[in-house]
Order: sequence, then C-alpha cells, then structure tokens
Amino acid sequence: MSEKLKLFIFDVGGVLCDGTSLVVPIARHLGLNEQEFLALARRAGLREIQIGKISPREFWKNFSEIFGRAIERDLWAEFFKPVLKPDTVRLIEELRKKYRVVAGTNTIESHYQIHLQQGHYDVFDRVYASHQIGLMKPQKEFFLYILKSESAKPEETFFVDDTIENVAAARDMGIRSFLFTSAEKLKQELASLEVLDS
Repeated sequence: MSEKLKLFIFDVGGVLCDGTSLVVPIARHLGLNEQEFLALARRAGLREIQIGKISPREFWKNFSEIFGRAIERDLWAEFFKPVLKPDTVRLIEELRKKYRVVAGTNTIESHYQIHLQQGHYDVFDRVYASHQIGLMKPQKEFFLYILKSESAKPEETFFVDDTIENVAAARDMGIRSFLFTSAEKLKQELASLEVLDS
C-alpha cells in the first residue's frame, strides 16, 4: 500500500491543534446559545469569510447590524488559542521523511495569521487554506484543487480530518480517508498500511 500513497492531507483544527473551536466561547461572550450564534453568523457571512469573500472586519460589521449591538473587536482572533497536539506533530514529521504532507484547512484570515505566527504550519510542506483558494471542505472542488496542485491522483492520497462530512466527501472521490479521534488510532492505521513502522 505504501508504494501507492504519495500525498497526505491533514486537517488543522482538531487534528493538528486543539483550542480551535470558538462557537461556544464566542456565543457565551455575546450572551447567546450556540444555535443562536450560528444562525446570526451564517447570516453575517460565515461561509463567505471562510472562502475569503469577506474579511473578519466585514463579517463583524455585518454581524453587528444583524445583532443590533456594535462589535468593535475581531472575536474570532480574540478567542482563538490554538495549541499543537505533539503526537500528531510527531506523526507528520515521520511521514514527511518519505512522503509529501500538506494541510487542507477551512479557516479565516485572522486564524491563518495566528497559526502562521506561532509556527504551526511549519510542520507541513504546503498549506491549502480555504480563505486563500476560495473553496472549502466538504466541496469536491476543494480536494480537486489540492490534487491538481500536487499532481496526485485520489488513490495516491490519504486524508485525515475530524469531521465526518469532510471524510465522507473525500472518500466518495476515491481518496483514502480517516476520521481522526486520536493520534494513537491514526498511528495504528498508518502502521497497518505499512506507511509507518508500528
């Protein structure tokens, strides 16, 4: 199997880093429940901010108008406290000795900059960020963009993500996909494929 695989695509939030899920803390800060915040965020351009159509500043301007209260700060940046998962980092470093390993991430400009400043992306050969390429998971085009850029076929690619919809979308395209729950389980899967030593 290892002869066939040449490209590994890793999600960032929940796979490489903890502390990236912000819906609950921001909702709480605004005195909303999760559903209320998400409903407002979608209207304010949650998808658009993730594909780079609007900036964080524009998002909060839209949100303020719908919410009826001015939000002057970028709460996406303020509450974002990503922490590297050392076990995942070690796996990626091991893979990179023999394979190309890239990030495929749904993100926004302010989060991208924080990851960049903290050196989190240094572990990858390249980062494909939704707000830069104008596509996001689970869109088929997101994966096609990476495959084309990396000159890789679906059957030569292994994808890791902690969201079932993204894993299912990649799997439907013939990409071997793994639903991440822990680095230990991922390590076992990679060892069974003879990609890593067990």
